[in-house]
Amino acid sequence: MPAGENAIRIAHPEEYAYIEELAGRLAGALSKGELAAVLAAEVEDFSLFELAVIGGRMRAEVDRLPMPYREKVRPFFERQVFGMHHRLLSLHRKEAFAGMHEPISDRETFEAFCAMLPAGCFCWEEGREDYPHLTGPRNTLFYYLLAAFSMFVAEEPGHPVGTPFPGGFVVEAKAGEYRCPIRDREEEVPYSICNFCPARQTEMP
Repeated sequence: MPAGENAIRIAHPEEYAYIEELAGRLAGALSKGELAAVLAAEVEDFSLFELAVIGGRMRAEVDRLPMPYREKVRPFFERQVFGMHHRLLSLHRKEAFAGMHEPISDRETFEAFCAMLPAGCFCWEEGREDYPHLTGPRNTLFYYLLAAFSMFVAEEPGHPVGTPFPGGFVVEAKAGEYRCPIRDREEEVPYSICNFCPARQTEMP
């Protein structure tokens, strides 16, 4: 275990242990349906207050972006988080996952994602938070859980199709596969969902 991760474990023993145990349960899922059921049960446990805080943090992050990019990307961030939240719980309540027996397609990448989760949930930057006392690993966990549903159950990009990036590039669906302009550009950020995304890197001009 890296020294920094060990320090996190010592500083936040109960929270770290819970997320580590959850990551193990996720990694133990043998099918997309099993994984989706664990994700839904965990996401369903978030309170309305927690969801309000998460929504406020997301709006604050978008508000830091320059115009006009800020308003172009805002609906895609909302779709990525709360659109996927609604989709996951709606399918769960319809018991749609009970008959989903397909295996998780990229098992190696999925297990790497699960291994990243415990430390990844503690990687927020408190200095950038408007209300650091409302910030915690569960906020980041929520984001990761929905990304896991998108990438490993739905097999869709972590950032929704159409998400714009500076330079005029967007996440695209082409010829039966997804293309993203930043897919291979986040390798130095070990906790980025881009490192686990099923999209392929867009061929840049």
